[in-house]
Amino acid sequence: MSVIGLGTWQLGADWGEVADDTALAVLDAGLETGVTFFDTADVYGDGRSEQLIGSFLKSRSPEGVTVATKMGRRVPQRPEFYTLENFRAWTDRSRANLGVDTLDLVQLHCPPTIVYSTDEVFDALDTLVEEGRIAAYGVSVETREEALTAIARPGVASVQIILNMLRLGPLKDVLPAAQKAGVGIIARVPLASGLLSGKYDEHTEFPENDHRNYNRTGAAFDVGETFSGVDFATGLAAVRELAPLVPAEATMAQFALRWILDQPGVSVVIPGARNPQQARDNAAAAALSPLSDDTLNAIHHIYDSLIAPQIGDRW
Repeated sequence: MSVIGLGTWQLGADWGEVADDTALAVLDAGLETGVTFFDTADVYGDGRSEQLIGSFLKSRSPEGVTVATKMGRRVPQRPEFYTLENFRAWTDRSRANLGVDTLDLVQLHCPPTIVYSTDEVFDALDTLVEEGRIAAYGVSVETREEALTAIARPGVASVQIILNMLRLGPLKDVLPAAQKAGVGIIARVPLASGLLSGKYDEHTEFPENDHRNYNRTGAAFDVGETFSGVDFATGLAAVRELAPLVPAEATMAQFALRWILDQPGVSVVIPGARNPQQARDNAAAAALSPLSDDTLNAIHHIYDSLIAPQIGDRW
Protein backbone atom coordinates (compact mmCIF):
# COMPACT_ATOMS: atom_id res chain seq x y z
CA MET A 1 0.00 0.00 0.00
CA SER A 2 1.04 3.63 -0.29
CA VAL A 3 3.23 4.96 2.51
CA ILE A 4 0.93 7.97 2.79
CA GLY A 5 -2.71 7.07 3.20
CA LEU A 6 -5.80 9.13 3.92
CA GLY A 7 -7.53 9.34 7.27
CA THR A 8 -11.24 10.04 6.91
CA TRP A 9 -12.36 11.13 10.36
CA GLN A 10 -12.63 14.65 8.91
CA LEU A 11 -15.11 13.41 6.33
CA GLY A 12 -17.43 11.98 8.95
CA ALA A 13 -17.62 14.29 11.93
CA ASP A 14 -15.86 16.27 14.68
CA TRP A 15 -13.89 18.61 12.40
CA GLY A 16 -16.66 20.95 11.29
CA GLU A 17 -18.94 20.36 8.33
CA VAL A 18 -17.71 18.74 5.11
CA ALA A 19 -20.24 18.42 2.27
CA ASP A 20 -20.68 15.07 0.50
CA ASP A 21 -19.35 16.34 -2.83
CA THR A 22 -16.28 17.80 -1.11
CA ALA A 23 -15.68 14.55 0.75
CA LEU A 24 -15.84 12.54 -2.48
CA ALA A 25 -13.51 15.04 -4.14
CA VAL A 26 -11.02 14.51 -1.30
CA LEU A 27 -11.12 10.75 -1.84
CA ASP A 28 -10.65 11.27 -5.58
CA ALA A 29 -7.68 13.57 -4.99
CA GLY A 30 -6.06 10.99 -2.76
CA LEU A 31 -6.49 8.23 -5.32
CA GLU A 32 -5.20 10.43 -8.15
CA THR A 33 -2.01 11.17 -6.21
CA GLY A 34 -1.24 7.53 -5.46
CA VAL A 35 -3.01 6.95 -2.15
CA THR A 36 -4.15 3.33 -1.86
CA PHE A 37 -4.86 3.14 1.90
CA PHE A 38 -7.99 4.73 3.36
CA ASP A 39 -8.66 4.64 7.09
CA THR A 40 -12.16 5.06 8.53
CA ALA A 41 -14.32 3.90 11.46
CA ASP A 42 -17.93 2.95 12.06
CA VAL A 43 -18.24 5.81 14.56
CA TYR A 44 -17.09 8.61 12.22
CA GLY A 45 -20.34 10.43 11.62
CA ASP A 46 -22.08 7.26 12.89
CA GLY A 47 -21.26 5.55 9.62
CA ARG A 48 -21.18 8.56 7.28
CA SER A 49 -17.46 8.23 6.59
CA GLU A 50 -17.83 4.54 5.72
CA GLN A 51 -20.84 5.28 3.52
CA LEU A 52 -18.97 7.98 1.61
CA ILE A 53 -16.08 5.61 0.99
CA GLY A 54 -18.59 2.97 -0.07
CA SER A 55 -20.06 5.37 -2.65
CA PHE A 56 -16.54 6.21 -3.81
CA LEU A 57 -15.63 2.53 -4.23
CA LYS A 58 -18.84 1.80 -6.12
CA SER A 59 -18.47 4.70 -8.55
CA ARG A 60 -14.70 4.44 -9.13
CA SER A 61 -14.01 0.68 -8.75
CA PRO A 62 -10.34 1.41 -7.94
CA GLU A 63 -7.83 -1.43 -8.04
CA GLY A 64 -5.31 -2.12 -5.29
CA VAL A 65 -7.07 -0.06 -2.63
CA THR A 66 -7.13 -1.10 1.02
CA VAL A 67 -9.85 0.25 3.31
CA ALA A 68 -9.26 -0.10 7.02
CA THR A 69 -12.15 0.49 9.37
CA LYS A 70 -12.57 0.30 13.15
CA MET A 71 -15.21 -0.94 15.54
CA GLY A 72 -16.19 -0.67 19.17
CA ARG A 73 -16.75 3.03 19.86
CA ARG A 74 -20.48 3.11 19.17
CA VAL A 75 -21.23 1.44 22.53
CA PRO A 76 -20.18 2.25 26.12
CA GLN A 77 -16.54 1.38 26.63
CA ARG A 78 -16.98 -1.73 28.77
CA PRO A 79 -15.12 -5.03 28.21
CA GLU A 80 -18.29 -7.13 28.23
CA PHE A 81 -19.37 -5.60 24.91
CA TYR A 82 -16.38 -7.11 23.07
CA THR A 83 -18.06 -10.37 22.07
CA LEU A 84 -18.26 -12.44 18.90
CA GLU A 85 -21.98 -11.67 18.60
CA ASN A 86 -21.34 -7.93 18.70
CA PHE A 87 -18.33 -8.22 16.40
CA ARG A 88 -20.50 -9.94 13.81
CA ALA A 89 -23.15 -7.23 14.06
CA TRP A 90 -20.63 -4.40 13.93
CA THR A 91 -18.73 -5.78 10.96
CA ASP A 92 -21.97 -6.57 9.12
CA ARG A 93 -22.95 -2.91 9.49
CA SER A 94 -19.55 -1.78 8.19
CA ARG A 95 -19.72 -4.24 5.29
CA ALA A 96 -23.09 -2.76 4.34
CA ASN A 97 -21.85 0.81 4.69
CA LEU A 98 -18.81 0.10 2.53
CA GLY A 99 -20.64 -2.17 0.09
CA VAL A 100 -18.16 -5.05 0.39
CA ASP A 101 -18.42 -8.72 1.32
CA THR A 102 -15.11 -8.84 3.17
CA LEU A 103 -13.54 -5.96 5.11
CA ASP A 104 -9.84 -5.55 4.30
CA LEU A 105 -8.78 -4.64 7.82
CA VAL A 106 -10.82 -4.18 11.00
CA GLN A 107 -9.25 -2.54 14.02
CA LEU A 108 -10.47 -2.53 17.60
CA HIS A 109 -11.02 1.18 18.14
CA CYS A 110 -9.07 2.10 21.29
CA PRO A 111 -10.96 -0.34 23.56
CA PRO A 112 -10.59 -0.60 27.35
CA THR A 113 -7.05 -1.66 28.24
CA ILE A 114 -8.09 -5.06 29.59
CA VAL A 115 -9.43 -6.02 26.14
CA TYR A 116 -5.89 -6.32 24.76
CA SER A 117 -5.22 -9.10 27.30
CA THR A 118 -8.47 -11.00 26.79
CA ASP A 119 -8.00 -14.25 24.85
CA GLU A 120 -11.70 -14.54 23.98
CA VAL A 121 -11.60 -11.22 22.13
CA PHE A 122 -8.85 -12.38 19.81
CA ASP A 123 -10.45 -15.79 19.39
CA ALA A 124 -13.57 -13.95 18.20
CA LEU A 125 -11.51 -11.91 15.74
CA ASP A 126 -9.94 -15.10 14.41
CA THR A 127 -13.46 -16.44 13.89
CA LEU A 128 -14.39 -13.37 11.83
CA VAL A 129 -11.42 -14.12 9.56
CA GLU A 130 -12.47 -17.78 9.25
CA GLU A 131 -16.02 -16.71 8.38
CA GLY A 132 -14.78 -14.37 5.65
CA ARG A 133 -16.25 -11.25 7.22
CA ILE A 134 -12.79 -9.71 7.52
CA ALA A 135 -9.47 -10.40 5.82
CA ALA A 136 -7.31 -9.24 8.74
CA TYR A 137 -7.51 -7.45 12.06
CA GLY A 138 -5.51 -4.98 14.08
CA VAL A 139 -5.87 -2.56 16.95
CA SER A 140 -5.88 1.17 17.45
CA VAL A 141 -4.31 2.13 20.77
CA GLU A 142 -3.87 5.08 23.08
CA THR A 143 -0.75 3.95 24.96
CA ARG A 144 2.52 2.22 24.19
CA GLU A 145 1.74 -0.47 26.76
CA GLU A 146 -1.44 -1.34 24.88
CA ALA A 147 0.50 -1.47 21.64
CA LEU A 148 3.11 -3.83 23.04
CA THR A 149 0.45 -6.14 24.45
CA ALA A 150 -1.26 -6.28 21.05
CA ILE A 151 1.98 -6.83 19.14
CA ALA A 152 2.57 -9.97 21.21
CA ARG A 153 -0.67 -11.47 19.81
CA PRO A 154 0.11 -13.73 16.82
CA GLY A 155 -2.98 -12.76 14.79
CA VAL A 156 -2.58 -8.99 15.00
CA ALA A 157 -1.69 -7.58 11.59
CA SER A 158 -1.37 -3.91 12.50
CA VAL A 159 -1.20 -1.40 15.32
CA GLN A 160 -2.45 2.12 14.83
CA ILE A 161 -0.81 4.61 17.18
CA ILE A 162 -0.33 8.35 17.49
CA LEU A 163 3.11 9.26 16.14
CA ASN A 164 4.35 12.73 15.25
CA MET A 165 7.07 15.21 16.12
CA LEU A 166 5.20 16.05 19.34
CA ARG A 167 4.77 12.38 20.28
CA LEU A 168 8.07 10.50 20.17
CA GLY A 169 7.38 7.85 22.81
CA PRO A 170 6.60 5.01 20.35
CA LEU A 171 10.08 5.30 18.86
CA LYS A 172 11.57 3.82 22.04
CA ASP A 173 9.85 0.47 22.10
CA VAL A 174 6.73 0.10 19.95
CA LEU A 175 8.29 0.51 16.51
CA PRO A 176 11.21 -1.87 17.23
CA ALA A 177 8.82 -4.48 18.68
CA ALA A 178 6.49 -4.20 15.67
CA GLN A 179 9.39 -4.62 13.26
CA LYS A 180 10.58 -7.72 15.07
CA ALA A 181 7.09 -9.24 15.10
CA GLY A 182 6.25 -8.30 11.50
CA VAL A 183 3.33 -6.12 12.60
CA GLY A 184 2.41 -3.08 10.52
CA ILE A 185 2.43 0.38 12.10
CA ILE A 186 -0.27 2.85 11.06
CA ALA A 187 0.73 6.32 12.24
CA ARG A 188 -2.25 8.48 13.10
CA VAL A 189 -2.65 12.14 14.19
CA PRO A 190 0.54 12.90 12.22
CA LEU A 191 0.00 16.66 12.30
CA ALA A 192 -1.07 16.77 15.97
CA SER A 193 -4.63 17.81 15.03
CA GLY A 194 -3.25 20.43 12.67
CA LEU A 195 -0.73 22.02 15.01
CA LEU A 196 2.11 20.77 12.82
CA SER A 197 0.60 22.40 9.76
CA GLY A 198 2.07 25.65 11.08
CA LYS A 199 -1.18 27.48 10.29
CA TYR A 200 -2.39 28.14 13.84
CA ASP A 201 -1.59 30.81 16.39
CA GLU A 202 -2.95 32.08 19.71
CA HIS A 203 -5.88 33.72 17.93
CA THR A 204 -7.07 30.61 16.06
CA GLU A 205 -10.66 29.64 16.82
CA PHE A 206 -12.27 26.30 15.97
CA PRO A 207 -15.96 25.57 15.24
CA GLU A 208 -18.18 24.53 18.10
CA ASN A 209 -18.51 21.00 16.67
CA ASP A 210 -14.73 20.60 16.18
CA HIS A 211 -12.97 18.37 18.73
CA ARG A 212 -10.12 20.88 18.88
CA ASN A 213 -12.62 23.15 20.57
CA TYR A 214 -14.61 20.81 22.82
CA ASN A 215 -12.02 18.12 23.67
CA ARG A 216 -8.95 20.14 24.61
CA THR A 217 -9.11 18.79 28.17
CA GLY A 218 -10.26 15.31 27.20
CA ALA A 219 -13.91 15.90 28.11
CA ALA A 220 -15.27 13.88 25.16
CA PHE A 221 -12.59 11.20 24.59
CA ASP A 222 -8.95 10.53 25.41
CA VAL A 223 -7.10 13.82 25.84
CA GLY A 224 -4.16 12.39 23.92
CA GLU A 225 -6.15 12.45 20.67
CA THR A 226 -6.55 16.23 20.49
CA PHE A 227 -3.27 18.05 19.76
CA SER A 228 -1.59 14.78 20.83
CA GLY A 229 -2.28 15.68 24.45
CA VAL A 230 0.00 18.71 24.27
CA ASP A 231 -1.15 22.03 25.68
CA PHE A 232 -2.05 24.28 22.74
CA ALA A 233 0.30 27.10 23.76
CA THR A 234 3.19 24.68 24.30
CA GLY A 235 2.49 23.09 20.94
CA LEU A 236 2.60 26.47 19.23
CA ALA A 237 5.94 27.22 20.89
CA ALA A 238 7.35 23.91 19.64
CA VAL A 239 6.10 24.51 16.12
CA ARG A 240 7.82 27.91 16.05
CA GLU A 241 11.11 26.22 16.95
CA LEU A 242 10.56 23.50 14.36
CA ALA A 243 9.72 25.95 11.55
CA PRO A 244 13.34 26.91 10.70
CA LEU A 245 14.11 23.22 10.08
CA VAL A 246 11.56 22.91 7.25
CA PRO A 247 13.26 22.31 3.87
CA ALA A 248 12.77 25.05 1.30
CA GLU A 249 10.85 22.73 -1.02
CA ALA A 250 8.36 21.60 1.65
CA THR A 251 5.50 22.96 3.70
CA MET A 252 5.46 22.53 7.47
CA ALA A 253 2.87 19.76 7.12
CA GLN A 254 4.91 17.91 4.49
CA PHE A 255 7.98 18.21 6.72
CA ALA A 256 6.01 16.63 9.57
CA LEU A 257 4.86 13.76 7.35
CA ARG A 258 8.36 13.20 5.94
CA TRP A 259 9.67 12.86 9.51
CA ILE A 260 7.21 10.02 10.16
CA LEU A 261 8.16 8.25 6.93
CA ASP A 262 11.80 8.38 8.06
CA GLN A 263 11.05 6.33 11.19
CA PRO A 264 11.96 2.63 10.78
CA GLY A 265 8.94 0.37 11.10
CA VAL A 266 6.24 2.76 9.93
CA SER A 267 4.02 1.14 7.29
CA VAL A 268 1.69 4.02 6.46
CA VAL A 269 0.82 7.44 7.82
CA ILE A 270 -2.79 8.61 7.60
CA PRO A 271 -3.17 12.40 7.54
CA GLY A 272 -6.69 13.67 7.12
CA ALA A 273 -7.82 16.26 4.61
CA ARG A 274 -10.86 18.53 4.49
CA ASN A 275 -10.39 19.54 0.85
CA PRO A 276 -8.77 18.05 -2.27
CA GLN A 277 -5.70 20.28 -2.20
CA GLN A 278 -4.81 19.17 1.31
CA ALA A 279 -4.99 15.56 0.14
CA ARG A 280 -2.69 16.31 -2.81
CA ASP A 281 -0.22 18.23 -0.65
CA ASN A 282 -0.08 15.43 1.90
CA ALA A 283 0.60 12.79 -0.74
CA ALA A 284 3.44 14.89 -2.16
CA ALA A 285 5.41 14.48 1.07
CA ALA A 286 6.36 10.95 -0.01
CA ALA A 287 8.55 12.41 -2.77
CA LEU A 288 10.63 14.55 -0.41
CA SER A 289 14.17 13.50 0.40
CA PRO A 290 14.76 11.86 3.79
CA LEU A 291 15.64 14.33 6.52
CA SER A 292 19.27 14.72 7.55
CA ASP A 293 20.64 13.38 10.84
CA ASP A 294 21.21 16.96 12.01
CA THR A 295 17.55 17.78 11.40
CA LEU A 296 16.37 14.61 13.14
CA ASN A 297 18.55 15.39 16.14
CA ALA A 298 17.27 18.96 16.29
CA ILE A 299 13.68 17.68 16.33
CA HIS A 300 14.49 15.40 19.25
CA HIS A 301 16.07 18.31 21.12
CA ILE A 302 12.97 20.46 20.70
CA TYR A 303 10.80 17.57 21.89
CA ASP A 304 13.01 16.95 24.92
CA SER A 305 13.09 20.59 25.95
CA LEU A 306 9.45 21.58 25.36
CA ILE A 307 7.16 18.57 25.05
CA ALA A 308 8.65 15.80 27.20
CA PRO A 309 8.50 17.84 30.45
CA GLN A 310 4.75 18.27 29.92
CA ILE A 311 3.60 14.80 28.87
CA GLY A 312 6.38 12.78 30.48
CA ASP A 313 6.16 9.05 29.71
CA ARG A 314 2.35 9.05 29.52
CA TRP A 315 2.19 7.96 25.91
